[in-house]
Parts: sequence; structure tokens; C-alpha cells
Amino acid sequence: MKRRKEQIEESVARYLQQMDSADRQEPSLARTTKTARLKGKIATLKEEMRRLAKLEARMLAAPDKQISLTDPDARSMATSGSGMVGYNVQAAVDTEHHLIVAHEVTNVGSDRAQLCAMAKRTKAVLGTDALDVVADRGYFDSKEILACEEAGITVTLPKPQTSNSRAKGRFVKQDFRYVKDDDEYICPAGDRLVYHYTTVEKGRILRRYWTPVCKDCAIKDQCTTGKERRITRWEYEHVLETVQRRLDEHPEKMRQRRETVEHPFGTIKYWMGYTHFQMKTLKRVGTEMALHVLAYNLKRVINIIGVDPLIAAMRAA
Repeated sequence: MKRRKEQIEESVARYLQQMDSADRQEPSLARTTKTARLKGKIATLKEEMRRLAKLEARMLAAPDKQISLTDPDARSMATSGSGMVGYNVQAAVDTEHHLIVAHEVTNVGSDRAQLCAMAKRTKAVLGTDALDVVADRGYFDSKEILACEEAGITVTLPKPQTSNSRAKGRFVKQDFRYVKDDDEYICPAGDRLVYHYTTVEKGRILRRYWTPVCKDCAIKDQCTTGKERRITRWEYEHVLETVQRRLDEHPEKMRQRRETVEHPFGTIKYWMGYTHFQMKTLKRVGTEMALHVLAYNLKRVINIIGVDPLIAAMRAA
């Protein structure tokens, strides 16, 4: 919206300059015709500005500050910053046969709130008491990971690097070692950051740690630009540390994830001709995706066990 308004304002300014130039010329029929044409263009642009103002009011009144003029349910997706408008397809794929165990179509642009719901749905489909889930860093959310832990779901996924301290040559939180027995952190210089107080932010209970010796530290410039370096610890930080330790012990799982879940997505997109969904609205797109998943799974099972065993199993069911 902002970009479009700026384009219109630039066009109006350009047309006004052209009108000023035309007025400085000798009177002629051509000049009069040109001025009238420019006035018509400016009037059209001003009408477009009024239309955009009405759309902006609608957009700001929407719960997620978005409106789509072609599909009321479509939303901007957080895909590499492209802002593509569409739908977010979630899928859980088994590592052995690459079958899609569970899937869902949403219009939420981010994956961060999808982990636990999809894991629970997969666990219910499989009818198992325990489940190992591997996801990419886009699903990392501390509350989602905790919910999976409480539901008996073992999660492995990398934590996104949201701080730019490492790029600036400074230490990050992972460089500080937590000592559980003493409830302290040991910094890269060997000093101990002790607990000072507890606070609550966004519904999370957080503990704060620091040490007064930072001002005299020889490597303070590599640690913080403030008075002292402070470390924040969530009350369930041990759950996140377990996830990180699991990833450190089995880094190959991320390669396995790519080789597993990208397979069906790539196959389905190939069948679709790498194009978009043909339907509109969340319900219809959900139905379209369900048909794609059904076709994919049927072809996979045929490749795995053959046509006759599949027909026999379907008749027995």
C-alpha cells in the first residue's frame, strides 16, 4: 500500500512538472491538448488514491491487517521475504516410506505456531504413545517445544540465530555455560554470572543473571557494549537445552528431514506443473490439497507393495 501510494505521488509530481513546462510554451492546439491529457491523468491518479485510502481503512480494520482482493482467505506468506500471497501447507512425512501421515492447509504465514498441533495430529493418526519429530528452524518456538515435551513428543530442530552479536564478533548466549547445581552461568572469561531477580514477559517466567566484574574484564568488548552482560533464562530452558543437545548428537537428522519431507512436496509440485492452487478460499484449497495427498500416497503405496496387495487391503478395510 505504501509503495503504491509513493508511485502515484511521484507520477502526479511528474505530470505537474510537464504541465508547467507546457504552460511556458507558446499557445497552441498541441499544448492545450497535452495539458488536458495531463489533467485527465492526474484526475485518474487522485481517484486511485481515494480508492487506496478506502482499502487501507479496510486493511487496518482486519484482525491481521491484511486483505486479499482475489481470494478473501489468502494471506501473505513468510517465504524468504517474498511476501507471496497464498496458503501454508503443513505435512508430516514418515522417514521410511515417505508417506504423508498428516497434513493441513492454513493461511497463517509463519510455521512458528504449527509444530505442536501437527505433531499431535500425527501422533493421533499413528496411534502411538511416543513420537520423534524433526523440523526445520522455522518451527522453533519455546512454547510449542514445551507443549510437545508435555505431550510425549520428542522434538529435534535447530534454533534460529536471531542475535547479530556473532556477526559483530561478540559472544552469544551459547558461549555461556549454565551450571545447574549452582544456578549460575560461566562466561567465556571464566567469571560467574549469578541470579539476581525473576520477571514475567509475554507470559513467560524469566530469570536474570549477571556479574559486577564485567567493567574490569579484559575481553568486555567481545561480550557487550553495556555496563555488564546479562543472561536471561526461561523457567523451562532445560527443555530447549535438551533439544539442542539432541541436535548436536545427531546432526544427520536435519539432512534426513530434507530428504524426507521435501520429497512429497517436490513430487506434488512437479505434478501440478510448479504452478499455484487452482481453487480459492481455505475450504476449497484444503480439499484440493487433500486430493493431491491422496493421489501421492496411493502412488507411493503402489510402488512399495504393488497394486493387488493395495486393492486387497482396501477391500479388507
